[in-house]
Amino acid sequence: MQKARVLFVAQEITPYLEESQMGKIGRYLPQGIQERKKEIRTFMPRYGCINERRNQLHEVIRLSGMNLIIDDADHPLIIKVASIQQARMQIYFIDNEDYFQRKFILHDKNNKFFKDNDERAIFFSRGVLETVKKLGWAPNIVHCHGWFTSLTPLYLKKAFNDNPLFSDSKVIYSIYDDEFDGNLNKGFAGKIKMEGIEDADLKHYEKGNFVNINKAAIDNADAIIIGSEKINKEVEEYLKKSGKPHLEFHPEETYVEAYNKFYDEVMGDIG
Repeated sequence: MQKARVLFVAQEITPYLEESQMGKIGRYLPQGIQERKKEIRTFMPRYGCINERRNQLHEVIRLSGMNLIIDDADHPLIIKVASIQQARMQIYFIDNEDYFQRKFILHDKNNKFFKDNDERAIFFSRGVLETVKKLGWAPNIVHCHGWFTSLTPLYLKKAFNDNPLFSDSKVIYSIYDDEFDGNLNKGFAGKIKMEGIEDADLKHYEKGNFVNINKAAIDNADAIIIGSEKINKEVEEYLKKSGKPHLEFHPEETYVEAYNKFYDEVMGDIG
């Protein structure tokens, strides 16, 4: 029997960033799922505050070198990798000089939201899927964590769905309390567009605030997990009305087992 394959797309992973609830899940969930006999791959952005030397990141030349076009500009995709030895787990990092060299995550030193966070999120989600294509690795489950990964369900279902690697992939999106104020760039919806994505798919992105991009992720995901004890009320209401299968919040002691069971339910029998 073939091992089930789970692709983790994470906004944060401990120990590469300061510890957070999402970061801890990003670190310990893949390990727990691997220990339950599933095959995993894990991706996160290579934010500039990650110390490459201390964390022993190195570039994977065979995966790097592609250009992603966003808003008519070319952006080279660089892939780096590091290992968490005690977990026997590799982490792939999506890097680019324009988007991920600055020494901060999503806000500058004055706590101002970066103006190009829209393009950074686009680049990250597309970069993950292009890299998985290069790896030739077909995931049964794609589990996205945090708003920064929220475009991945859209790209998978609309732009990459004709690729045989992804044709049977089920997408799970975890909603957290990682809310930001204001809107992403006004041109956000136009920048997202690529072959396979219609204007109707972009309605939520016209006003790219936290609530709307989570609504879009719910629309395009196969199932949802509530990752934080409390999440945005409007998003929660939208999820309930959607009728999508969802898993309620689980604390640290029980979430790995609960998520693993939920993956099996969402996948059905992979034979």
